[in-house]
Amino acid sequence: MKITPDILREKGACSEQVKLFASEWPEGGEVTEAGLLRAAEVGLDLDWFATNFLPSPLWAEYKRQNAPLLAEYERQNALLLAEYYRQSAPLWAEYNRQNALLLAKYYRQSAPLYAEYNRQNAPLLAEYQRQNAPLLAEYMRQNTPLLAEYQRQNAPLSAEYMRQNTPLLAEYQRQNALLIWGLLKNK
Repeated sequence: MKITPDILREKGACSEQVKLFASEWPEGGEVTEAGLLRAAEVGLDLDWFATNFLPSPLWAEYKRQNAPLLAEYERQNALLLAEYYRQSAPLWAEYNRQNALLLAKYYRQSAPLYAEYNRQNAPLLAEYQRQNAPLLAEYMRQNTPLLAEYQRQNAPLSAEYMRQNTPLLAEYQRQNALLIWGLLKNK
């Protein structure tokens, strides 16, 4: 079976996946074991492929055999995500605590301006925006380093999650590619 970017578009693939496919196989290509493994490596959605290209009996068998692979990936990924959230929760909570104070101050200061705007509606919109701009700018000035600090502290946690999840996802995708290939070659 040959797959081309045009065939993917006809089947309703999203533009991002078509672009990714075309970057590897601009003229398309035959479905092979190596090709499916490469597709998994570059992040093509093989579940979408199986749903749209496998005949019904093969698709049903794919879903049956894929279920334990997906369940195992999701089980391991849940552990990684739980640890990531456990470690990042205090950072996010502290960011939200500090940001809440800034937002409260901002809303307290801008509320009378917004109420007056609502009373007079459209004619005062420009004046509201003129008066509100320095308040919002001050909020953003204070919030920007706060958010940056949260992001700085969270970055290693996120990176560690991605470091651990990347091989896990790659192995799931590799097994998924081999499953699809096995079904196609035996049809």
